Amino acid sequence: SMFRFRRSANPVPSKTTHNVFIEVVWTLVPVLVLVGIAIPSFKLLAAQYDPPKADLTIKATGHQWYWSYEYPDQGSFGFDSVMLSDADAAKANEPRNLATDNRVVVPVGAVVKVLLTASDVIHSWAVPAFWVKMDAVPGRVNETWFKATKTGMFHGQCSELCGINHAYMPIVIRVVEEAEFNQWLEQAKKKFANNPESNPALVAGVNN
Repeated sequence: SMFRFRRSANPVPSKTTHNVFIEVVWTLVPVLVLVGIAIPSFKLLAAQYDPPKADLTIKATGHQWYWSYEYPDQGSFGFDSVMLSDADAAKANEPRNLATDNRVVVPVGAVVKVLLTASDVIHSWAVPAFWVKMDAVPGRVNETWFKATKTGMFHGQCSELCGINHAYMPIVIRVVEEAEFNQWLEQAKKKFANNPESNPALVAGVNN
């Protein structure tokens, strides 16, 4: 540096540094880029909190370490969803650590509103296939939604470090045709209405 940039070799010094024009440009250009990004971002944020009209509402409550679900606009029945043991999962030919005894069932093509809360610590209800991830916080209700465009079985997990069994509270959603959903709905109302231990709404009523 001393040899290449000595005074005799550079009688007219470069104005790259302390150049007012360059400094103004490299300040304004990033600002303009951020403004350009901000305009569509604000629209996206507004759309995030303006969901479409729901066809079905599900309330999900996180516990240490399982999920409870209710269908408040379908007769207010509910059930717990607990992970299957390795032996039970293998017997049912289900994936290890992702299978549950009771599954959430929704109709294909329906806009499903999910109300989220927790009974103890912060959990997070995440289903990557539906681009859904929302915290379940004790004492408050968060809201998200999804719309399944094809039938099948979809898996998710709690994505908030909620304790020693954090990795063992999976989410299973079965998407079916509307006729099959209506049939399951009638069966579920009878099954969980007659089983208070699997119906958190009835348990809460008994405890109160």
